Formats: sequence, structure tokens, C-alpha cells
Amino acid sequence: MGLAPAANGANRTGRMFTGDESGNFLFEALHSIGLANRPTSVARGDGLELRNALLSAACRCAPPDNRPTPRELENCRGYLEAEFSALAAPRVLVALGALGFGACLRVLAASGAHIPKPKPRFAHGARFRIGEDLLFATYHPSQQNTFTGKLTQRMLRDVLRPAVRAAGLLSS
Repeated sequence: MGLAPAANGANRTGRMFTGDESGNFLFEALHSIGLANRPTSVARGDGLELRNALLSAACRCAPPDNRPTPRELENCRGYLEAEFSALAAPRVLVALGALGFGACLRVLAASGAHIPKPKPRFAHGARFRIGEDLLFATYHPSQQNTFTGKLTQRMLRDVLRPAVRAAGLLSS
């Protein structure tokens, strides 16, 4: 679960995390653990295939300054709820960043899941059981995080591998 389509990435290409540096970073990690058939994606129809994974975003439009307003998030929530309800439960979710994490919590709550008190807080590497679902958290693969070393390939893979294991897609 990401934040929103980037103006020069998904908003331009029509596919989440495609055609920008955040996507390059994410697809490299997804490919390395077997969830993507190739390590990059530059355009829709470029041959990239995800395996047992769905990329989505809390907001469906490219917001100014890459930060959706609460109203934009609320306007897009129905799309996200429809995607969640189409996925078989239990679900293993990976939130890319604090806004993606918050969106996951809101949609899980709307689906009737009991959100524990105190409410789970975003932290890189955190994982929570919410109802029958599992929610994993990682920093967003934005350039401000990856270029500064706040998020490395190893850190992202260290979150993705246990999520994939929890979904029963990896044996070790």
C-alpha cells in the first residue's frame, strides 16, 4: 500500500510505482524475493508481472507536493475498500510509509476489524495482527528515504520476506 501515484511515475504511466525512482527501488526488492518477474518497470505493457501481489495506493490522484489532503484520502477510500474486499482473507498487507499505514488501518476498521487500543503506530519493521489480517510497515521507497539511506534494499527486503513467508509464499 503506497501513498499516491507520483506525477512523473504512475500518473504518467498508468501503473503504480512504474517509471520513477521509487518504483525502481521497490521493483528491485520485489524481484529479489520472487514477487516480480523483473527488477524494473518503465511503462505499462513492459512485461512486468507481479506474482501473488497487488500494488495499491491510499489516494488515486497525484496530489500537489506528493501529500494528499484528508479530503482526497476520504474521496478515494471507497476504491481502496473495494480492493480490500476483493482480496481473500486472511490478507498480508505491507504499508509503504505512515500514510499508507494509516490508510490500511482505516480500511481494516471499515471492514469490521477490531483495531487494538492503543492504536498501532507506524514504525519501520513493525508488524501487527488486526483481526485475521497481518499488517507490516516499512518506510516508503521515496527518493528522500532511499537516497539518504533511511531505507536501504536490505531494510526493505527484511520487511518483505517475513510478509511473504506469512502469506505462505516462501518456504524459509
